Amino acid sequence: MRKYIDDTKAKDATPIVCSVIPRKIWKDGKIVRNDHDYAGWAREVATQEGVPFVDLNEIIAARYDAMGPAAVNPLFGDEHTHTTRAGAELNAECVIAGLKALRNDPLAQFFSAKAATVKPAEPISAAQVS
Repeated sequence: MRKYIDDTKAKDATPIVCSVIPRKIWKDGKIVRNDHDYAGWAREVATQEGVPFVDLNEIIAARYDAMGPAAVNPLFGDEHTHTTRAGAELNAECVIAGLKALRNDPLAQFFSAKAATVKPAEPISAAQVS
């Protein structure tokens, strides 16, 4: 991940690190977060490198939590990993919401009309690195 960041900076582009999205695994009525492994590692690298971080793991998990299992189940085409088109569209909306929550979103000028209707994600502790 650090090499990707360095390579991106070398091309005078802005790297943005996103965490992995959560799987559909419920525990105690909530989606299990990956903040102690892949999602946490992504946050750690983004923080250390001083680049923007979008915590898709938390943003999407919070959305699933609010929707509940009955509404989330049809968003997956398999047991817990691959989404349907509707699930992919919801995840894409969460990406836009996460980007809009960044202090300086370098992609804002490229958003579609549909993306313009998406509200920024709620602040998540340490989710905004720059």
